Amino acid sequence: MSVLKYRNLFLCLVSWLCCCCVAVASSESSIGSKDLDQTPTWAVAGVCTVFILISITLEKSLHKVGTWLREKHKKALLEALEKVKAELMVLGFLSLLLTFGQSYIVRICIPMDVADKLLPCPYVGNDKGSSSEEEHRRKLLSYERRYLSDDATPYQCKERHQPLISGNGLHQLHILVFFLAVLHVFYSAITMLLGRLKIRGWKAWEAETSSHGYEFANDPSRFRLTHETSFVKAHASFWTRYSIFFYIGCFFRQFYRSVGKADYLALRNGFITVHLAPGSKFNFQKYIKRSLEDDFKVVVGVSPVLWASFVVFLLLNVNGWHAMFWASLIPVVIILAVGTKLQAALANMAIEITERHAVVQGIPLVQGSDRYFWFGRPQLVLHLIHFALFQNAFQITYFLWIWYSFGLRNCFHADYKLAVVKVALGLGVLCLCSYITLPLYALVTQVNFFFPSDFVLFDQSHSNALIDVFSVSMN
Repeated sequence: MSVLKYRNLFLCLVSWLCCCCVAVASSESSIGSKDLDQTPTWAVAGVCTVFILISITLEKSLHKVGTWLREKHKKALLEALEKVKAELMVLGFLSLLLTFGQSYIVRICIPMDVADKLLPCPYVGNDKGSSSEEEHRRKLLSYERRYLSDDATPYQCKERHQPLISGNGLHQLHILVFFLAVLHVFYSAITMLLGRLKIRGWKAWEAETSSHGYEFANDPSRFRLTHETSFVKAHASFWTRYSIFFYIGCFFRQFYRSVGKADYLALRNGFITVHLAPGSKFNFQKYIKRSLEDDFKVVVGVSPVLWASFVVFLLLNVNGWHAMFWASLIPVVIILAVGTKLQAALANMAIEITERHAVVQGIPLVQGSDRYFWFGRPQLVLHLIHFALFQNAFQITYFLWIWYSFGLRNCFHADYKLAVVKVALGLGVLCLCSYITLPLYALVTQVNFFFPSDFVLFDQSHSNALIDVFSVSMN
């Protein structure tokens, strides 16, 4: 990476941290606040020093991670890191624009009757029957308006008008941006770590393929009935003849036996039979790990469509519409549907073998096809996983932001127990997708026989990666 790109990232992060500091200071110091010309120089220098040191530490850490990935020839993960940096820069500039545009935004006035519509919480008005909590919120609102008119900006809206967004509201948006950035990094890291942990468990199966016992048990000259092979028995049975039982079985299979040993060995044999000469030594487990890294490179980014879904959620999060509840169900439904579809693809491969052959030699030859996926597009499944992961991460982030800004019990979560259940579902979706769905997608789609982008033959820069994959010895 060029020095200029690192410098831009560094400057962006410094400005972002400074913006957050200014927002916190402006929101919490309403009485007796002083401008910078009345602040001790040692205080200004000390605060700036802390922010600069934090930014330098972060920049150096990212640089070290990028250098390590480059040395290990992890091209896909290096590109994923670049996407994370790009998202941090976008969020940093967003925070910067919010800070410098604050004085202009609070000057935008709207009628009171418009400002009281489509609120995320019940309207706090002058109702005589208001509870003590609503009275307290009303006092805070009036205090905030006095603060905006007397301290934050000399501009006052005309009668029966109020600012489009108050200064305190902009500060809370700053906090939301910060939460999005930090949790996006942690969420992406957890997704990748769980996926690699799942694939690491397949290493023992890969090592077994080099043993004499495996060669004897799967002798290519040995004939067997198709329905007696392990792969077919695991997926094709009497119940699979009926569609409703077929999909019910595929739905539950993703929870307790997403990828079995017979599945891995059958898909490995199908891949090697098509791409390599008979008897070739190939580390299929490392290949799948590289494929997972390619998929992770896709799901870690935030596209304009995902940003648009973020804005739509903020728009529809109206009191009484229960948008948070329905939005929290979307990732759950998508991940469960995708997991069921991938299990159905495995089962269809086994059923197709029984339809083609009554007797097979050695391990049954698995043949993949795009028709096993929706609209014949395996990539659509990855995009659905991407969307579900983003929505799930945003729901968790939104809950933590509300907790930080408004307290654990607030108007956003009228039913506290339901809010806890939604967070638990979000964490469950994270584990299910990262540990089961993504590795399963990486394995099943490889039967369609496409090498990942960093497996380029005769490319000297990737020679070490190719040696790792094609090596006879197992690490």
